[in-house]
Amino acid sequence: MTTSLPQDRSVDAAQTAAVDAALQSRRSIRAFLPTPVPRQTLEELLAVAARAPSGTNTQPWQVHVLTGERLKSLTQRIEAAYLDPAQRATHSEEYAYYPTEWRSPYIDRRRKVGWDLYSLLGITKDDKARMQAQHARNYRFFDAPVGLIFTIDRVMQQGSWLDYGMFLQSVMIAARGRGLDTCPQAAFTQFHRVIEEELSLPPEQMVVCGMALGFADPAAIENSLVTAREPVSGFARFWE
Repeated sequence: MTTSLPQDRSVDAAQTAAVDAALQSRRSIRAFLPTPVPRQTLEELLAVAARAPSGTNTQPWQVHVLTGERLKSLTQRIEAAYLDPAQRATHSEEYAYYPTEWRSPYIDRRRKVGWDLYSLLGITKDDKARMQAQHARNYRFFDAPVGLIFTIDRVMQQGSWLDYGMFLQSVMIAARGRGLDTCPQAAFTQFHRVIEEELSLPPEQMVVCGMALGFADPAAIENSLVTAREPVSGFARFWE
């Protein structure tokens, strides 16, 4: 049986295609061009993303947009801390992003995307130095001209973190709609104390993650990586 949408909710094919294209073309880009992104564009896409839903309209997100010298200052400090084993040992995440106990299929997917990326870059399993160098690029926002740091008030609970995920997705999709690319980065949470100091964050604010934003470098081999996704039949059950 087919049903038609009410007249005021009709959607044309072009609108559907545009939304689908923004969603399906979103990827974690790991090499960016130095091309600046106009502030007006950044403000526009954040305003669009702010339409993301949140419980009782709490809107728990705070965004710190870094460009120019401020971006350079933060990335240099964090990269230096990461590359120095003694410094790195003094930094740890404030919250557990990943599980403490891995199991299939999650660990299999995690390993696959890691080795798929390293394979493209010609990094072998025993090349620890190049692995570390590649991971260090996280802390330069993969050379993107814009680095975003997202924070949340510590009083907010699990529901607000779910809301935050929807906001982050909205930022990434709004960016795609403007020809921009992104890479959401949990790696920054390890160095939250550096971020707090550099951005003069108040004690009640907690770092959620970072995100690189800019124009993808089409010549970078790592940007050819397209991760696999489970088919609908693998994660959805339909009940009638």
